[in-house]
Amino acid sequence: MLIYTTRVATSSAPVPPNDAEAPIIPMTRGSHRWRWILGILVVLLAIAAVCIRIVIARAEPILRARVIETLAARFKSRVELAGLHVSVANGLQVSGEGLQIYGLTDPNPYQPGVQPLLEIQEFRFQTALRNLFRVPMRVETVYVRGMTMNVPPKQDRQQMTDMRKRSGLLSEKLSIVVDHFVCQDTKLIVNTTKPGKAPLEFDIGDLKMKDIGPGQPLHFDATLVNPKPLGNIQSTGSFGPLREESPRETPVSGDYSFTHADLNTLKGIGGMLSSTGQYMGLLDKIEVNGQTETPDFRLAVSGHPVPLHTRFHAIVDGTDGDTYLDPVQAHLLSSSFTARGKVIRVDNPHGHDIELDVVLDRAHIEDLLQLAVKTDPPVIKGAVEMQTRLSLPPGSADVADRLKLSGSFHIPAALFSSEKIQQRIDSLSLRSQGKPKLAQEHAENNVTSDLRGTFQLNDGVLAFSLLHFLIPGTHADMTGQYSLDGNTFDFHGRLKLEAKLSQMMTGWKSILLKPVDPFFRKDGAGTEIPFRISGTRSEPRIGLDFGRKQDDVPSDDAPSNERSQKPQH
Repeated sequence: MLIYTTRVATSSAPVPPNDAEAPIIPMTRGSHRWRWILGILVVLLAIAAVCIRIVIARAEPILRARVIETLAARFKSRVELAGLHVSVANGLQVSGEGLQIYGLTDPNPYQPGVQPLLEIQEFRFQTALRNLFRVPMRVETVYVRGMTMNVPPKQDRQQMTDMRKRSGLLSEKLSIVVDHFVCQDTKLIVNTTKPGKAPLEFDIGDLKMKDIGPGQPLHFDATLVNPKPLGNIQSTGSFGPLREESPRETPVSGDYSFTHADLNTLKGIGGMLSSTGQYMGLLDKIEVNGQTETPDFRLAVSGHPVPLHTRFHAIVDGTDGDTYLDPVQAHLLSSSFTARGKVIRVDNPHGHDIELDVVLDRAHIEDLLQLAVKTDPPVIKGAVEMQTRLSLPPGSADVADRLKLSGSFHIPAALFSSEKIQQRIDSLSLRSQGKPKLAQEHAENNVTSDLRGTFQLNDGVLAFSLLHFLIPGTHADMTGQYSLDGNTFDFHGRLKLEAKLSQMMTGWKSILLKPVDPFFRKDGAGTEIPFRISGTRSEPRIGLDFGRKQDDVPSDDAPSNERSQKPQH
């Protein structure tokens, strides 16, 4: 080999073939190096493929165990996971489906079978591959779709906490830490064992949550879907930290905005409502301060849009949805009023039962009639004082048909918008004072009427158990009713006049009536006669009603409880 190498080095002449010695093919250093590199690459690729398979094979059970371990420690409950998929093509990519977290009892007995506390249809997240080998593993964002949260009733929550304490399940071992959650199509169900109470459900279209550390509240940004009135509620705030031994005492605070809420989705009313406000407190006692604007609020029974503005303070029980209003200050046209009461969720029929005590001390009757009745302009105008109990039970009928009122009112100086009616009032006042000549001359006095009474609204019909009417020279006590649709207008009563019948007329009519004056004189009044008002609000008819018994109409001297018990006509 040494001779051959020397020969190659000293001579370029070809070596003749020799049968005794086979030719040796020379090998360059470059080709030898590339063969080694290719071999190393093949080995490395094989090793990488094996490693990737090992990582994937180990990652799925590792992550599956970590997900279940973390959720079981966080919620102290049994966890089931239908599927988990891992990819390492671009970092660590994880997706899963069918995640269910169960409690020790069924949180929602309204649904068949045992319901999980939390159920997620799909979730996914991505992180660096090196995080797989860190404990705890940190994930920046988890994306969730189709999450349902079942909050157990109060009694079950305490029972579950006590059982976990006894079983030692309260020790936390978090294997995964998540900074942000982004959720779509979320449903929150707050269950209760109260009789007649269905679970309280919230549909949350979009929900973003940020965890800022153990023992700290979650920051959230949510879009809630409000079914009635239809619209979206935007809310940002904080929730927690969760008081597991008493979840009702978990702190919550934030701001909300409810815009373009379509009141037409509530049968019987209409308009576009906007509301903003702030809330804070504990889950079972959330204080809310807010305001609403409805520039075109209307009742279907009248169809007249009016601007409505309210400011309110409310206490909301976030565990059952009951709301206590104290107070609501409302402005309608040029009128203002105050309401206090409660809005209670009921199950049969499903909806809300509203009970309010309403006080109107700076209001005008024409504003209320503009909202409530079809007649335009309203039949009377003037300042009004009113106290009423308002009840609106749930149901599918129009608001006007479900609305119930019971109260009293006083209009000290009412004027009638109808010129025909006001002229009759002016004439009656003059004649009852013994001034028939002025009445014949149609003297324009614009006499104001003092009206007061007690009333009830039921099934769209406003009934008066007492209606007292007073003008100079005349006062009347009557009962009656009219319907908000204007088709019923029927009142009966008695007029007490200062003048005698003969003094209310001129000429020969006055002479003819003098013999009958004693028959209509009673209780110090110059004249007392029965009367009736019927027809419609736009076309009332006023006449005598001699066929009616005197006892059918309560007198002004009768006790109020006797007046309220008289039959209504």
